[in-house]
Amino acid sequence: MDSSMISKIQKAKRYAEEPERVCFEHFAVTFRGDHDTYHVSYDQHDGWQCECHYFQTHGVCSHTMTMERLLGPMVERAWLKPPAEANAATF
Repeated sequence: MDSSMISKIQKAKRYAEEPERVCFEHFAVTFRGDHDTYHVSYDQHDGWQCECHYFQTHGVCSHTMTMERLLGPMVERAWLKPPAEANAATF
């Protein structure tokens, strides 16, 4: 292995130890939950989205919270407000 590759590997290891260097702008994943499989997505402007019922009424769910825990500082905490129907139901 040449010396330039060794230095690239060392740099990659250092970068991996500093996750704050990375900031996701948007992505989508398939999340296999206990009861079903859901599509979870993140956009830096719109925050989290999940197709599960709980997210639709609360704006957060176990799937989005799991993704935040996995990705840590690479994703801003972007909790979405619950839909208007959910807010109206609390009054």
